Amino acid sequence: MPMKGYSLNVKPLEILSSEQVERIHEMTLEILEDTGIRIEHDRALKIFADNGCKVDFKNKRVRIPGYLAEECLDKAPSSYIVKARDPKSDLRVGGNTLYFANFPGMRIVDLNTWEYRRATRKENADAVKILDALDSVHKLLCYTPYFEVEGIPPVMAIPESVAAKIRNSTKVQLTGYAHDCEVFVIKMAKAVGMEIFGQCSASPPLTYYSDAIESALRFIEAGFPIHVGTGDIFGATSPATLAGSMVTNNAERIAIVVLSQLVKPGTRVIAVDFVFPQNMRTGSPGFGAIEIGLHQVMFNQIWRRKYKIPTNSASIGLSSSKKIDFQCGYEKMVNTLLAALSGASIIQLHGGVYGEITYHPIQSILDDDIAGMIGRFIEGVNVSDETLAVDLIKEVGPIPGYYLNREHTRKWWKKEQFIPEVADRLTYPEWLKKGKKDAIAYAREKMEEILATYEPLPLSEDEDREIENILEEARSYYKQRGMI
Repeated sequence: MPMKGYSLNVKPLEILSSEQVERIHEMTLEILEDTGIRIEHDRALKIFADNGCKVDFKNKRVRIPGYLAEECLDKAPSSYIVKARDPKSDLRVGGNTLYFANFPGMRIVDLNTWEYRRATRKENADAVKILDALDSVHKLLCYTPYFEVEGIPPVMAIPESVAAKIRNSTKVQLTGYAHDCEVFVIKMAKAVGMEIFGQCSASPPLTYYSDAIESALRFIEAGFPIHVGTGDIFGATSPATLAGSMVTNNAERIAIVVLSQLVKPGTRVIAVDFVFPQNMRTGSPGFGAIEIGLHQVMFNQIWRRKYKIPTNSASIGLSSSKKIDFQCGYEKMVNTLLAALSGASIIQLHGGVYGEITYHPIQSILDDDIAGMIGRFIEGVNVSDETLAVDLIKEVGPIPGYYLNREHTRKWWKKEQFIPEVADRLTYPEWLKKGKKDAIAYAREKMEEILATYEPLPLSEDEDREIENILEEARSYYKQRGMI
């Protein structure tokens, strides 16, 4: 039975007219057919050429006819199951279901100095356990939760991350790619009977390098689902206009949807929107900017409702703040709400603080309340004879009538209200008496409680041994190449 997630039961938020959607789609097809995509992978170029695309092998340029793009979009499934190592953690991606994922960071942020450092192996494992324990985390991201961990060579970062997630969580995960690591990742997934999302990310504008394409082909041929993503920065690697940026990253995503369906029709894909405005003063991405939310709403409207392909709102769970503070909260909350209301299938939210640079499990606990609040909102209002409660209203009447002692209240109040785990809901006198704690203090207590009491479903001895054998195989592979 797949994880429940949250259901979008309200009218989806849309900001484009049907004419604007069609205009963006038509211009996307024009770019695919006239300008084309640079694909730095000879086998992929041949696949495109064999299926009616114009391919310039010398300049690695693929021009995809509009009819082929539309045929392949239609072949990609609109909903599918992704298998976890525990069936209770399976995902049913698509439809009206919303799932949440974490957002990793390069390093852990110190809550006293707000400086960052490499995480230890124990800190990394503990952070994964916390994500496994949180109710509104349904999927784990690549490099989770830290890109850099003490004692792990950079070339082993992805295999070690995948192993840590398998050992400390039952949830579905996404992996990255570098230096053939996906070979070992696929072996680990198969060793424990689960599926992992592969990844293929563009290098904007309109380019895919060989490692991204090779990763896509390996996961497609293994029968696993793939993330089809972009990393556009408005005004730098895509047009400064949101509409123009949507055209370029639409073309980038569709190129890989086409490749996936040519290689194996029915391949499960999820379209990923990982975009930011350029901070024209500093040159860095504008993490947390409202334009990200605008772009996500357009993206979800086009991909979910026109192309009918599940979507992953990826640049949502990031802030430009260096601290866990008010700015971090409102930047994450606003854009997450916009993505949820517009119909995202998966939103990357939990744990990320500044950009892709810092992460902290306390932030993931705070974000779990954000996810729960938004999940409650999109589920909407139940209007039925029982919830309208007309007979009860007539029975109770005006003052001195009241509802607290009624069976209807006992039955419905917990169904209607979302109860946050760490938000301060005390009265003022209670808050003063209990030490005047802030949100970080409450989340720290929750973190300590989870680490003291929660144990993820362990691997069998044979499974754990096989994971270690695959890691050792990866280490040997990279040692032979002088990378360790």
